[in-house]
Parts: sequence; C-alpha cells; structure tokens
Amino acid sequence: MFTIFKEHRGFGKQILMLAKDDLIKTYKGSVLGPVWAVMKPLFQLFVYWFAFAVGIRGGAERIEMGAPFFIFLMVGFIPWFFISDTINRGSKSIRQNKQFVTKVSFPVSVIMTYTTLSKFFIHLVLMALGYIYLVFAGYMPSIYNLQFFLYAPFMFIFFLVLLWSLAPMSAFSKDFENLITTIMAGLFWLSGIVYNSYEIEYEWLRKVLLFNPITYFVNGYRKAFICNQWFFEGPYPIENIIIIVEFVFIVMLGMFNYNRLRKRLPDVL
Repeated sequence: MFTIFKEHRGFGKQILMLAKDDLIKTYKGSVLGPVWAVMKPLFQLFVYWFAFAVGIRGGAERIEMGAPFFIFLMVGFIPWFFISDTINRGSKSIRQNKQFVTKVSFPVSVIMTYTTLSKFFIHLVLMALGYIYLVFAGYMPSIYNLQFFLYAPFMFIFFLVLLWSLAPMSAFSKDFENLITTIMAGLFWLSGIVYNSYEIEYEWLRKVLLFNPITYFVNGYRKAFICNQWFFEGPYPIENIIIIVEFVFIVMLGMFNYNRLRKRLPDVL
C-alpha cells in the first residue's frame, strides 16, 4: 500500500490530465466526441426499459420499490454503467497503455487510477442528468440524497482497488481478459439492475446476492434517491458489514497481486 501511495505522490495534475485525455481518446474520430459517453448509456437504458416495461409487460405499469419502473431502472443503471465500464476497460488499461510501462518510467498503478477517474467523470454527468429527471418527475431533494457522497466515492475506491488485481493479471493473460468480459456480461442479470433483489422469491438467493458488491451499490443508490432510506436501513442491514469485509479482502488481494506482478510487466508487455 505504501508503494502505491508513493507512486501517486506528485502525479495529481497528471492524473487529471490523463483522465481527460483518456475520455477524448476513447471517442476520437467521432463528430460528437465525448458526448457519446452519455448517449451510449442513455440508449441502453431506453432499450432495457422498452424490453421489460413495454415488450414483456405490454406497456402495463410496473412499480418497484415504490417507484415507476423507468425510474427504478434508471437509478440502478447509472452505477452499473460506471462499474461495468470501469472493470471492462480498466482491466485492459495496462495492456492498452503499455508504452507507459515499457518505454518511460511511469507508475503502473497511476494508469488504473486515471482510467477509473475518466469513467467517474462520466458517472457524475449521468448522475446529474438523472437527478434533474428525478426532480422533474416529482422526487424532491431530500437529506437521504446526501448518501450519494458516501456511495459514489466508496464505489470509486472499491473498483479501483479491484483493478489492482484485474489489470496486471489481464496484462499477463489475454484469456483472463476475455474471462472478465464474459463474466461482466452475465453479472448484469445477476445484480438486481432490472429487478428488486430484496424481493426475490427464494430466501437463499436473496442472501447470496448480498455478497455481490454491484447489488450493494445499486440498492444503495435506490435507497438514497427513491426509497428515502439510510444505508443501515432495509431488510438486510448486515450487507454493510459484508461489503466492508469484501473491501478489506480485495485491498489485501490487490496489494499482493500488484506487488507480485508489477516488476515483471515490462518484460511481459
């Protein structure tokens, strides 16, 4: 951990600059540029809403957690898009920026940080647009909304630390990178994005989903913006203890993997 903190020292301005450049590079060559970073999730949100609310239910009103289905889906989809984009792109970040590892003296951990930060910028824009929509839909600002400033930074740190393991291992193995992509495609349906994980019919399955960190953050955002609940409320308050234990575990695993692999990365790449 000391090594990672030391690598970040003095790179604050560079991290912000590289995060901005990463956004520009991702959408380079398109007329709208970074606007696509917002258009893509909005289009995906519309498609999922149309499929589940109009296609499957024939337009019948569906209420989840006391909110119309579109609002329920939107509030859960915004953190999911950040998590999905961070893991999918972040796991490839070292391989895609190998010039920083092989040709210049650049801290490897900083690559994962600015990649995650660029996705977090998009998340903040989406959240601002989503919040405006909520207000116009009748969800007035409340003190519960302040939990965003708890969930969002924790989510950023949680999945950044996860990349300390995923990105170096993906740089060593293309198969591992493909495995991550495959798993993420399935996790969308296993994380309570399009349904209320607290109301699944089988009790044992509800408890299993408590160990899914994606489900934790999705439900957390819904508590903050549509349920008017605090993070320690709800049917399973123990989920907060579970996420802390998982966080400690991935920090230890991330430090171990990063320290074990970082010196060998230039030779592999």
